[in-house]
Amino acid sequence: MIGTLTHGRVSALIIVLEYFFLIMNCKQLNKFPLILVIVFLNCIFAVSGFAQNDPNPNSPTPILLSAPDSTRAIAVSDAEKISVLPKAQNSAFEFNSKVVLFVTNVELMNGEGANAFRVYAQDANGKFYRFPVLNLKLIDRQNNIYALTIELRSEGEQQPTGSGDVLVSVAWRGLQSNRVKLGLGAVGGTIRDDFGAIPTPFSRNLSKEESTETQNIVGYRFSGDRTRFMEQATFGPTDSLDRRVQRIGLRIWLTEQFEAPYPTIPYPNFPLRPTTLPQNCNGVSDPLPDPDPFCFDNHYTMYPVQNWFYREAIYGEAQLRHRVAWALSQMWVTSGIEVQQSSHMIAYHKVLSRNAFGNWRTLMKEMTLNPAMGDYLNMRISTKFAPNENYAREVLQLFNVGLYMLNPDGTLILQNNQPVPTYDQEEVNGFTYVFTGWNLCEIAGGQCPNRALGAPNFIDSMIIANPNNHDLRAKTLLSYPGSTTTNVEACTGCTGTAITDYANATLNQALDNIYNHPNTAPFVSRFLIQQMVTGDPTPAYVGRVAAVFNANRNNPTQLKEVVKAILLDPEARGDNKTDSRYGKLREPVQYVTNIARHFDARSADRSNLSDGVFTTETNSMGQIAFMSPTVFNYYAPDYIIPATSINGPEFSLFTSGTSISRINFANLLIFNRININQTRKVTAGTSLNFADLQELMANDPSGNLLMDVLDKRLLHGTMSTQMRNTILNVVQTVPESNTLLRVQRAVYLTATSLQFQVQR
Repeated sequence: MIGTLTHGRVSALIIVLEYFFLIMNCKQLNKFPLILVIVFLNCIFAVSGFAQNDPNPNSPTPILLSAPDSTRAIAVSDAEKISVLPKAQNSAFEFNSKVVLFVTNVELMNGEGANAFRVYAQDANGKFYRFPVLNLKLIDRQNNIYALTIELRSEGEQQPTGSGDVLVSVAWRGLQSNRVKLGLGAVGGTIRDDFGAIPTPFSRNLSKEESTETQNIVGYRFSGDRTRFMEQATFGPTDSLDRRVQRIGLRIWLTEQFEAPYPTIPYPNFPLRPTTLPQNCNGVSDPLPDPDPFCFDNHYTMYPVQNWFYREAIYGEAQLRHRVAWALSQMWVTSGIEVQQSSHMIAYHKVLSRNAFGNWRTLMKEMTLNPAMGDYLNMRISTKFAPNENYAREVLQLFNVGLYMLNPDGTLILQNNQPVPTYDQEEVNGFTYVFTGWNLCEIAGGQCPNRALGAPNFIDSMIIANPNNHDLRAKTLLSYPGSTTTNVEACTGCTGTAITDYANATLNQALDNIYNHPNTAPFVSRFLIQQMVTGDPTPAYVGRVAAVFNANRNNPTQLKEVVKAILLDPEARGDNKTDSRYGKLREPVQYVTNIARHFDARSADRSNLSDGVFTTETNSMGQIAFMSPTVFNYYAPDYIIPATSINGPEFSLFTSGTSISRINFANLLIFNRININQTRKVTAGTSLNFADLQELMANDPSGNLLMDVLDKRLLHGTMSTQMRNTILNVVQTVPESNTLLRVQRAVYLTATSLQFQVQR
């Protein structure tokens, strides 16, 4: 029987047997942990064929076809009818014309089409362009050849200006094809082929890079893909986590994470305090019975929330929920610049973490009525006498639907080549009036259980505190095909509880109106993909995830399915993504946590856990946790890297100054430590541990074994030969006896490289 099982099913069978014996040894089965039962059942289903295996992480690399005797692309005008692969022609094509290229060695899923491909070009001056992909047509089913129609104009600000050959390539699922020549305006010029480039005429030998035997193998053995998965789903890989994922696979690990208790490190528990600071709340002459030296910092700053956040990111077991909650906090933004107390921010974060795997519509309502959000975007002071449109605008523009109408794959709908606005001022006004009259829950009794005398209630959801403050007029909301929630009727003659009932009903109608808008699924899906996987996802990737969002609209665990779809999508998975434009710059928070988790961060003296005080370090890199400079987050999701067409949100934080700060941070933590510092409120500090790497260096003074481990651990096997040799040369300048310094230099050079700083 074992001989007929794939590698993945043998692994699953072993896990089944292990958990079976655990269960048999458990005398009280009713007390057996639920997650182990789930894992046990999932493994049974996997072995028996009832459950899906992990996805095969490695897609074939696309190949652009060229002439038999050169690297010139086989290309024809779009005007010609394409039914077979044409002969090579030495032709040039005019700017803004349509051209057909021919690609093979791709295996498309049902529904996967032109929007899964990107076409890039480089001219003789070294400038890069992205050409729009218009159509994809299978012209030879037997030999798997596709005709790819493109338009010769740049999608970015930089437009081609000269004439001559350009080098063209195709990217698909983060994998880049060979580059072939294409005449743009003229044939010839000074551009040279890539080193080692060879002609790629059609041959059956080109049609498959991997044998079909690999197609059903579970992805456990693909160490590069495992590392990439951990980078996307957590705040950084660790050796123990890698062993866990290797043993049980991606899907079962996700099942564990969806059920994992959260948080591992309890939230800070500081009570609500008065808005006006108590006299001398600084520990010197605090009027509290037990003077608190951190009274101001703990109660009236984000200090405890920030420290907790990093400790949970570094040591927490429920990594996926923490990662998704962090992503959501960068969409549903509030900021400690205006949120006064740590207890207010904690209540806000609990909404995000509680709903990280829940239903988007539920999250919408809880966040709308969250007091910190109500205070930050002025909803709690908005009345019919003085309506404030801040929340109405941001719940549309930033949190749910965006400024312009979208196709299901997240691309813009154009009319007369112009984007179509999602809403106008009248509709903003309609939502503004719906959001009037809501304020803090301060009623005595059970309705406001967290009401505290002398301190505003920033824990319980907001309510209609004074019905007379709610606007009763008729309102117009978003209008779109199929909407039944566009028009809100007036509440004529309503008083008292009738107004409260009307306000709650119209709030639900307004949120339904936003939730059911066709933009919501692609808008939210694209944002979450950007946060977890890549800053510039293809429309095909967005469309697949948005379809899952829509298919689970009535599912109480909708976001669980969305997160799963994001992480298991073929555009996310793979040992090595060769498209240089794929991935995302690690924002400062994740740059810090990835280094900390890779190298066993502990306190400065290694006696305890780190205290998670990194605010000064990340501030110099352009980001302070829970202190977004505006409601638009630390960086805009639509930020385009200058002089490119690449959507790279986090790169807006990457300047000459912040890039040096990243290097300085790595230098501090790798060669030294963050020491206890009373001025900065560093109570334990942070240090890294390189003992395992020192042992490797001692056993292999050449440094090759060390480089193998760093390549696998930090770069998932993608380190170039040049980079490896450069680092080895530096390592070998240090005496063999000083294993620590050798390791530190190797780690420093790897961790400060752009190959590591960009999560690929």
